[in-house]
Amino acid sequence: MTKNDIATSLAKMLSSKKEADAAVNKVFEDISNALKNGEKVVVTGFGSFNMFETRTKNGRNPKTGEKLLIAPMKKIRFKQSKDFFE
Repeated sequence: MTKNDIATSLAKMLSSKKEADAAVNKVFEDISNALKNGEKVVVTGFGSFNMFETRTKNGRNPKTGEKLLIAPMKKIRFKQSKDFFE
């Protein structure tokens, strides 16, 4: 399912596809901004999203075998709600 599919489904409830596109874009924009600000996003009955930073770790260049350090990076973690599959 794509963002466009979500907007098309939502357009059936709203007056226009343009309104549905704007609503879907606003929801994803707000989720992105909350995660960038370090906030946890909880969607009751679905799950929660939170941002975390990985630690520096040792790596290896597979082509040359040279050892290197992999820099920390920010990632998003999703944890499903307990009643997601019920």
